[in-house]
Amino acid sequence: MFSELINHYETGPLLLVNSVASMTEQQLDAKPVAGKWSTRQVVCHLADFEPIYADRMKRVIAEREPVLMGGDPTVFASNLAYEARDVQNELQLITCVRKQMACILRTLEPASFERVGHHSHDGELSLKTLLERITGHIPHHLEMIEEKKRALGL
Repeated sequence: MFSELINHYETGPLLLVNSVASMTEQQLDAKPVAGKWSTRQVVCHLADFEPIYADRMKRVIAEREPVLMGGDPTVFASNLAYEARDVQNELQLITCVRKQMACILRTLEPASFERVGHHSHDGELSLKTLLERITGHIPHHLEMIEEKKRALGL
């Protein structure tokens, strides 16, 4: 029932890897769209929120209606050395987190996807909703990366 969604979740990092594969360090750091993050910053943002979403999903699976903390992407970007981080390391982290979580998710019965946690900002969220949100996170940001690449003439 959830195998297609889990497969889409697990293969998402490959889309990101392919999108940035031919970019130089200067292109990764360029900000060709006014007021928007660089591609490096986008990749770091994705890498920061993969473990957060994995933790949320693990807590919903393992605990009874856990509290799930929110995170402010702007605060993370301002304070977590996005400009100094290696894009390849970030891509590996995203891939590893998703592989681990996909393994866990594939062991679950369909009813487990209805388990819930209570998010500090968004209220009650089911495992299914968390999985759908994080699965869509990379495609959402790929659109932004492609916009930057077009602006750079790539």
